[in-house]
Amino acid sequence: MEHQHRSHAPLSRISDAEDMSSDAIVRLLAPRLAYFAGVARTEHVTRAAHEMQVPQSTLSRAMVRLEHDLGVDLFARHGRTVSLTPAGRTFLTSVERALGEVEKAAESVRADADPESGKVAFGFLHTMGTETVPGLIRAFRADHPRIRFSLVQNYGEAMLERLRAGELDLCLTSPVPDAPGLVARRLDEQRLRLVVPEDHRLAARKRIRLAETADESFVTLEPGYGLRRITDDLCAEAGFTPRIAFEGEEAETLRGLVAAGLGVALLPPPAVPRPGVVELAVTGQRAVREIGVAWLDGHPDTPPVAAFKKFLLSRRGRLLPEHVSAG
Repeated sequence: MEHQHRSHAPLSRISDAEDMSSDAIVRLLAPRLAYFAGVARTEHVTRAAHEMQVPQSTLSRAMVRLEHDLGVDLFARHGRTVSLTPAGRTFLTSVERALGEVEKAAESVRADADPESGKVAFGFLHTMGTETVPGLIRAFRADHPRIRFSLVQNYGEAMLERLRAGELDLCLTSPVPDAPGLVARRLDEQRLRLVVPEDHRLAARKRIRLAETADESFVTLEPGYGLRRITDDLCAEAGFTPRIAFEGEEAETLRGLVAAGLGVALLPPPAVPRPGVVELAVTGQRAVREIGVAWLDGHPDTPPVAAFKKFLLSRRGRLLPEHVSAG
């Protein structure tokens, strides 16, 4: 029962506090856990040292220190052989589980970084999801058929937050960000159109100056979306603040609401024509949205991420399907 009698005292002395934090305990014990598992598996220090290719003296000292730091006897010694105490068997169960999780994590990150079959975490705008991104991935996988993608579809600011958090490797966004800690490259642009109901007073027009819509109600994306910022900026440039009838999260929903007569909208071209609306060219201003790719500055790329980044940069000026790119 000696191991119970001296439990926890050494850990307390090392911390110079009543209780050590869990992080401190992990830092103290983690380097010795694989050694402990090896000795427990073989029940022989010399054999374990040979299998793990470490000096026997190093292994012996590590086990003595581990027991000292835990304040618990993990082994009963019998000459050159050892056997686990009850406390040692309890500890081994958790150690093997922890080492197994570490091994799985290592296998996972190695697999994700594999040049042939690794993973790319890629974010993109909702309006890119119908044709642009599927087309890009299809073209990329023609030369990299086993690369896997973790895809996130969201608005620009949310994707940049996930990029900064390390949850994304790359993202397609608009406007092209200019922010500390990020690298961004312009890839393409889309001309925005004023979308009006087919029975609207302006529906017979081909072109429109945005100032002519100052009295119209607008349906727009919510604040935080890049296209909303562009809409607000273009209207301000035209000399008015848009009167907002509805704020949504998806461009095609806005087109449907325009068709229903709820208002007009500034939108990129649709993947397919939408009945019930007419789309007018905007003149007198550069009514476009730039599309760019962004990544974390100084963040090392795995081989699959580097390959996909190179592919995206090679599509500069031809990122978008021909019928929706700027002409």
